[in-house]
Amino acid sequence: MRPQSNTRERDIADLATRQHGVVAHYQLVALGFEPRAVRRRVEAGRLHRIHRGVYAAGHSVLSRDGRFMAAVLAGGTGAVLSHRHAAVLWGLHRTSRAVIDVSTTRVLRSRPGLQVHRARRFDRTIRDGIPVTTVAQTLLDLAEVVPRRQLERAVDEAERRRLFDLRAVDAVCQRNPGRRGLKPLRAVIANAVEPPATHSEMEQRFAEFCKDAGLPQPAFNALVAGFLVDAVWEDAKLVVELDSWTFHGGRQAFEADRERDTALQLADYRPIRVTWRKLTREPSRLQAELRRALRRQRPPSPPPPRARRSSEP
Repeated sequence: MRPQSNTRERDIADLATRQHGVVAHYQLVALGFEPRAVRRRVEAGRLHRIHRGVYAAGHSVLSRDGRFMAAVLAGGTGAVLSHRHAAVLWGLHRTSRAVIDVSTTRVLRSRPGLQVHRARRFDRTIRDGIPVTTVAQTLLDLAEVVPRRQLERAVDEAERRRLFDLRAVDAVCQRNPGRRGLKPLRAVIANAVEPPATHSEMEQRFAEFCKDAGLPQPAFNALVAGFLVDAVWEDAKLVVELDSWTFHGGRQAFEADRERDTALQLADYRPIRVTWRKLTREPSRLQAELRRALRRQRPPSPPPPRARRSSEP
C-alpha cells in the first residue's frame, strides 16, 4: 500500500506545482480521491483550506499567483481571473484589494475573499498558467470598476508593454453591447481611432513637437550602444523611443524592449518611451518631463590627476 500512497501524494504535488501550489476538491476527486481521503489530508495538515473546496498543498503560504489561481478554482470550471486582478496579472494596474475578482458564466455568489462577476460571455486566455480574461476584455471590465484616470493609466501601460491591440478592443466592445464600461473605455481610446500611418510620421510629429516646444532637436535614427534608437540627445545621454498604437506586440516584444532599455542604461543612457497618446493628447506633460530630463545632464568626467613634480634635483 505504501508505494501506491506515495504515488498518489506525488499526483497531488504535481498538480499543485502546475497550479502555483493550489488544488481544487473536484480535481482531487478526478484523480481518484474519495471525499473522506481529502478530509483526512486536511485534518493531517497536508492540505490547507483557502476557499471552500480549494486547498494549498503542503503549506498555507501562497504567492500572489497562488492566491489568484485559488480564486479561479473557487469559481469552478470555466471561471477566469478578471477585472482589477486580471489587470494586475497583465501588469496594467495595481490594487490593494484583498477580495479577488473572477468572472464566470455560472450562477455563483460572492464569498469571503472572492468577488464573482457573472457574464454571458467573455474572452479568455492563459497567462502564467492562470485562466484570465484577454487584455481587451480586461480593459472593458476594468472600465466598469475604476475611475477614468486609472483606466487611462491601464491603457497607457498596455500600450507601453506592447499588449494593446486597438482592433481587439473594438471587437470586444462590439461583442458586448450594453456594458457600462463601453462609454468610458471608448472615450479613453477615442484619440487612437486614427493612429499615425507610419513610424516615420510619428518621428516627424515628434520633431515638430520639439521645435514648437523650444527643445533642442535630437538626432533621429541614431546608433546607440549597438541599437538603432528613434531619437537621442547625446549631451544629456537621453534616448526617446516612440511607440504608436499601430503595433500588436506581445510578451516577446515586451521582453526585447526591456533588454534594450537595460543595455542603454548600462551604457549610461536614460531611455524614455513616448506614446502616441502622450504626444498628441498630453503635450504639456511631455514637454515638462523632457525639460526636466534634459536639465539632468550627466556631469563631465573629472580630469585625470596631475603628475606630482619630483623634488629631487
